[in-house]
Amino acid sequence: MNWDLTPAEARALQHTLAPQVVRDDRWAQVTRVAGVDVGFEDGGRVTRAAVAVLAWPGLVLVESAVVRRPTRFPYVPGLLSFREAPAVLDALADLARPPDLLLYDGQGLAHPRRFGIACHVGLLTQIPSIGVAKSRLIGAFDPPETARGSWSLLVDREETIGAVVRTRAGVSPLFVSIGWGVTLKSAIQWTLACAPRFRLPETTRQAHRLASGPP
Repeated sequence: MNWDLTPAEARALQHTLAPQVVRDDRWAQVTRVAGVDVGFEDGGRVTRAAVAVLAWPGLVLVESAVVRRPTRFPYVPGLLSFREAPAVLDALADLARPPDLLLYDGQGLAHPRRFGIACHVGLLTQIPSIGVAKSRLIGAFDPPETARGSWSLLVDREETIGAVVRTRAGVSPLFVSIGWGVTLKSAIQWTLACAPRFRLPETTRQAHRLASGPP
């Protein structure tokens, strides 16, 4: 894929690719779940992408990859996949074999053009993907109940674009949305299953350590 695009070209490409997002469950068996996170070094000049693969259902780290490459796209809200995805794809390619399911620290359908990074990388790799963001990008919602497992719909322009999911009682919820090859129901279930103790899924926690830890 050509990543040498202007912001206007990138937005146009998102509009073109968004209809290709598969919203059905596309896995046969899940034995490896992965978290993806991205950090930056050298004042943002270097993109550091990390993938942490955990065995399912034990959630034990079995493989990881960290890739650094020059940052070539500016920071533009809503266009983060063009800044981050090239390094993420390289990190995924470094794995011995692809995971069965990916959880991204970022948005999927919960995006102005319904094409966040979880959709973009999921579509390119054909790996079922879920966006699990710590904050809301767009959409309105009623706060879910305080108990773990509670959730409410995230809605934008009368379209359901995700769910607001409480992974830990009394703690701020996460914003979960379809990336590629999953239903929203499955995205919610997998997010909760991968977060048995903490607010963030273990996949994301492990990937964040790799993406943001010491060089």
